[in-house]
Amino acid sequence: MRVLAIDCSTEWLAVALGDARGFHERREHAGQTHSERVLPLVDALLVDVVWKLTDLGGIAFGAGPGSFTGVRIACGVAQGLALGRGLPVAAVPTLEAIAQDAHRAHGATRVFACTDARMKEVYVAAYERADARWREVLAPAVVGPTEVTLPSGSWFGAGDGLAAHPAMAERCAFSGVDATIKPSARAIGELGRARLMAGQGTPPSEALPLYVRHRVALTTAERAAGARL
Repeated sequence: MRVLAIDCSTEWLAVALGDARGFHERREHAGQTHSERVLPLVDALLVDVVWKLTDLGGIAFGAGPGSFTGVRIACGVAQGLALGRGLPVAAVPTLEAIAQDAHRAHGATRVFACTDARMKEVYVAAYERADARWREVLAPAVVGPTEVTLPSGSWFGAGDGLAAHPAMAERCAFSGVDATIKPSARAIGELGRARLMAGQGTPPSEALPLYVRHRVALTTAERAAGARL
């Protein structure tokens, strides 16, 4: 099965195309221009791999947690492209994608994924790998850095939340840390393809972002102070 993967959950925009042989990825720093850049980037990658949208068997997207606007853009684009072609959609948690990339880069099999949620909070989740699959040990959540506690055992820390809050990272005593890892479209494609191959895709209309923070707007004072969701 050939799969398109899209991630807009951070300031980086990433898209990937792949199948059982592997994934090709393109990424660029998009800032606030994901909605303008995502389709041109998909088109450029299709040209790179000499595929057409009609060659696809499904679409995966980074469902969050992450930028509220970004995950909605990725979901909407995935829905729109899939709807016109009758394709299933796989919503992949971005923190699980971080675990996938930590395994690729470091061989980590027990990953505590932590990303900066801004507003003095972090998004966290923990995953354990067995039989080439990830088991969710701690479901995605948003917490304050001082509230972070690890499940029992030894954990590899991954994600930019560890760089944003170094005191938290030191307190957690990880077996190893890579704070540079961000969700990649390649990882989302790999995880999404596995879901799609297992029949776990959904119709486009049922694909939804993963929200763990219930606040979706800032006060005027928060916006003036430069806060971001």
